[in-house]
Amino acid sequence: MTTRQSAERRKAAGEVVWGLRLYVAGQTPKSVQAITNLKRICEEHLAGRHQLEVVDIYQQPELAAQEQVVAVPMLIKRLPLPLRRLIGDLSNTTQALCSLGVTT
Repeated sequence: MTTRQSAERRKAAGEVVWGLRLYVAGQTPKSVQAITNLKRICEEHLAGRHQLEVVDIYQQPELAAQEQVVAVPMLIKRLPLPLRRLIGDLSNTTQALCSLGVTT
């Protein structure tokens, strides 16, 4: 079962599913670090309860414009509300979790 299928089952069961979209700029060191850190955070704190999408602004500039991305890497938490935006490589796990509203 994929992470997406697991998250969809949890959502159907009424559990909170975290909708996350990470905007990056190609394979820059900051972008690679942000992807690595976010995957670790999701595995450790949101296992099976998240849908993660990574968007390269060079490949999908229309999405970045639509979301008004002003800096990268940028994480947008769409669900659960309220919408939150974090800029940076997410290397400070405690700060990232607090900003996202994740309780451990």
